[in-house]
Amino acid sequence: MKRLGLIAAALAGLALLAAPVVIAQQAPDVTILKGSPMGGVKFLHAAHVKTIGDAKCDTCHHASKPEKPMKAKQEKCQDCHTKTAAAPMKTKAQAAFHDALATKGLCIDCHVKEAAAGKKVPAAKKCMDCHKKENT
Repeated sequence: MKRLGLIAAALAGLALLAAPVVIAQQAPDVTILKGSPMGGVKFLHAAHVKTIGDAKCDTCHHASKPEKPMKAKQEKCQDCHTKTAAAPMKTKAQAAFHDALATKGLCIDCHVKEAAAGKKVPAAKKCMDCHKKENT
């Protein structure tokens, strides 16, 4: 009986140690990407994970660069990509998502691909489909 109690205590201790790791890795269902003068972008993280899968976090959360090492496996885009690129970063927030004309980039390329496959997604070049003033 004493051994069973010791095993239970050890398992409880391991659960307490593992809990912060699980919590730290869990992303919010909805994130507002702020900083654009056109309004924030409501990013439905849970919906995107459902589309591309949990295992492909690197699709958006790319590996860190030597000049700006990440503090966690996945970080918020705007932890590194700010409104104005500050050294050592070379890519400002807007360019991290799409080019100035919204014709290519991480978000736009995927939306164009999904639309071509017949899926309903916010349209490229219709800025207000994503940018909303109330999200700033």
